Amino acid sequence: MPQVTGIAHITLSVRDRDESIEFYRSVLGFKEHKTRDGKRMLQTECRHPSGVVLCFTQHRDCFKALFDHRRAGVDHVAFQVGSVAELEAWEDRLLDLDIDHSPVVHSDGGSMLSFHDPDGFQIELFAPAELGDDED
Repeated sequence: MPQVTGIAHITLSVRDRDESIEFYRSVLGFKEHKTRDGKRMLQTECRHPSGVVLCFTQHRDCFKALFDHRRAGVDHVAFQVGSVAELEAWEDRLLDLDIDHSPVVHSDGGSMLSFHDPDGFQIELFAPAELGDDED
């Protein structure tokens, strides 16, 4: 079978491209890379220092409803962080930015917190559980 080597990018349909770019830039550190504006859509590719690429597409004929995770499509996007301490630092940052978010939730698989972007799309920050020395 031919191999897949990773995710090239994720494209999100948004109500207001510029508002989304500002949110992802100021909250998560994404930087604008390429913009393509056409008759049917406005689209900007943003890159994160970690290598993640998000594309924001505003369809000119789009209605302005918020994202609804109950419809077919992507439920949420999870960004990995290095540790629970890093996750707690993110929680402090979200508090400083006055962004509503869940508390840090711990499970056997790891710890996470979540919040929503301007379109109501859920973003999760996830710290995987650390493997013990006896787990090989």
